[in-house]
Amino acid sequence: MYYVYLLKSLKDGRYYIGQPQDLQVRLEYHNSGRSTYTRDRGPWEWLAFKEFETRGEAIKEELRLKKLKNRDRIREEFGLRFS
Repeated sequence: MYYVYLLKSLKDGRYYIGQPQDLQVRLEYHNSGRSTYTRDRGPWEWLAFKEFETRGEAIKEELRLKKLKNRDRIREEFGLRFS
């Protein structure tokens, strides 16, 4: 399985969307400071994720979600309620 995930920074509330094959390893990667983009914004927590059969499907969905640029729409796409 492949995934598209939504993370939230506990430091500044920013969102991050990505697509890995192993969710737990990816969260550890972001929280360890090895990712250039997320290094200074951690720690990170999961908000949601979607499953896909192929990596190609996951990449297409990741790109589609990143183009939204609107937090409310992104939350809506992941089926999250507004708080």
